[in-house]
Amino acid sequence: MTTSTALLTDRYELTMLAAALRDGTASRPSVFELFSRRLSGGRRFGVVAGTGRLLSLLREFRFEDDELRFLRDNDVVDADSLRYLEDYRFTGSIRGYREGELYFPGSPILTVEGSFADAVVLETLALSVLNHDSAVATAASRMSIAAGERPLAEMGSRRAAEQSAVAAARAAYIAGFGATSNLEAGRRWGIPTMGTAAHSWTLLHESEEEAFRSQIDSLGTATTLLVDTYDIRTGVETAIRVAGTGLGGVRIDSGDLPIVAAEVRAQLDELGATDTRITVTSDLDEYAIAALAASPVDAYGVGTSVVTGSGYPTASMVYKLVARQDPSGAWIGVAKASTDKASHGGRKAAFRTLVDGVATAETVVVSDGFEELGTPAQHPDGRALQTTFVERGEIDPSFEGPAGTESARSHHLRVREELPVRALALSKSDPAIPTVFVDAG
Repeated sequence: MTTSTALLTDRYELTMLAAALRDGTASRPSVFELFSRRLSGGRRFGVVAGTGRLLSLLREFRFEDDELRFLRDNDVVDADSLRYLEDYRFTGSIRGYREGELYFPGSPILTVEGSFADAVVLETLALSVLNHDSAVATAASRMSIAAGERPLAEMGSRRAAEQSAVAAARAAYIAGFGATSNLEAGRRWGIPTMGTAAHSWTLLHESEEEAFRSQIDSLGTATTLLVDTYDIRTGVETAIRVAGTGLGGVRIDSGDLPIVAAEVRAQLDELGATDTRITVTSDLDEYAIAALAASPVDAYGVGTSVVTGSGYPTASMVYKLVARQDPSGAWIGVAKASTDKASHGGRKAAFRTLVDGVATAETVVVSDGFEELGTPAQHPDGRALQTTFVERGEIDPSFEGPAGTESARSHHLRVREELPVRALALSKSDPAIPTVFVDAG
């Protein structure tokens, strides 16, 4: 097996490529756009995530011997196409919303410019990365807002495919989570890792007390002890008796959490462990976290809900051709007109309109051709939303790796402050701000 990412794609992209090479349209300059027609689940905003991963995967988008052999042996494309793919390197340009940015229906999240052949084969890779990561990031951001100043840890690896788990941990961190249980995510992206013990640790030992003593001997009194394997009240009493009032924390993973958390806090205080923190886990989502806002909880651990997008595991993004040159060399905007799937053709520039620092609209300037689409000076009340990731095939490395991940996190936490108050509600509703399309002419 090679490290190539070229076959992380759908067959129809290569059959279109083969036909385009045959009829002469493969080299036709084209503009593709990745966007979402609507926000999943009645969410009020979306969060862009996955761009840094996509750029790293694009570096490995090469058709090497193994990939070419598979395509040839399975008659996927003809000999001319195989010769073309043998030398394939993306030589176009990619620009779009920064990772961590907010998006709304119709936002031009990613724009891919190049020949038809250059751009069409990237559809599935771009969508699979951004649809997954943005869905996780959007759910994670809602949880982060619900948690307020209380820290969140992502611990959903056991509820996702192995590589999806690593990607989900990264997306959650970008959107406000402070740590992950996934060690590969920590190694690959520089995300802080956390984790102490599960119920199996307690069950391994002859008694809960023996398990607690062993954990403290190994990790010290700053550790967090899981107190609900048997009886929570007894577990808390045993934890403080073994560790002393300086125990770092206790974790609760079951029960009616608002009631249990209040009872545990009262018991800890009675025992003199006033600084011992309470972490709750147990199938949390943004609604459960919001319900615990008034409870004496210090931190949350979230698993299944965050890695599955809290019920919406895809961001429903699409990748469409929006502009191309005609045979005379003139640029024309193109778009689907299908019922419920119509889109806006043309190249676009996007600005977030702000009033006193609060977002009021997503302004998208549209043009068929390559004339000036608008500059920040022409939109004094707006913040330009697009940046360049790839220029003539050269990938900007600043968006990749741990540094790119940290930058995306900082950007998200900053731009989230622009949201109007109504965007922070968890109930289903229309997008928090409208998307306004403006003709460049």
